[in-house]
Amino acid sequence: MKKIKTFLGITAWLVAIMLLALACSNDMDINKVYTFDLVCMPVQKKIVQGEVAEIRAQIVKEGNFQDTKFYIRYFQVDGKGELRLDNGTVLLPNDLYLLEKETFRMYYTSHCTDQQLIDVYIEDNHGQVVQKTFSWQNDKGEDDLPIETESP
Repeated sequence: MKKIKTFLGITAWLVAIMLLALACSNDMDINKVYTFDLVCMPVQKKIVQGEVAEIRAQIVKEGNFQDTKFYIRYFQVDGKGELRLDNGTVLLPNDLYLLEKETFRMYYTSHCTDQQLIDVYIEDNHGQVVQKTFSWQNDKGEDDLPIETESP
């Protein structure tokens, strides 16, 4: 009986050691790519020629990988204007620029009296892209005009 208990004890220890050895792996699962989004504060809907609209933005990441870099580019779909970053960099349409920080401001200056529409793209160095669209209607100042009434 003692031999059976000893045999079962040794067998249990061997099974436990084998399970621990097989559960270990030299390959660590390190995630280098995390999804992200561009979150913006509400932006004005109307603009006049020469006016500047401020866009406050922040990149919100699902996780943090130290070597991730973010880039920005934009495309003017409708209208004519200029987009610049808070560090003074004037962005040219479809050119890629490195973002130095994850919380930043963009300033759009209107150069026309038409509807204006821009698409802003944020890309990371892992190939992921997030797009946000901003649009403005021309503010013709019609609210400031006097209302015509009929005279008796």
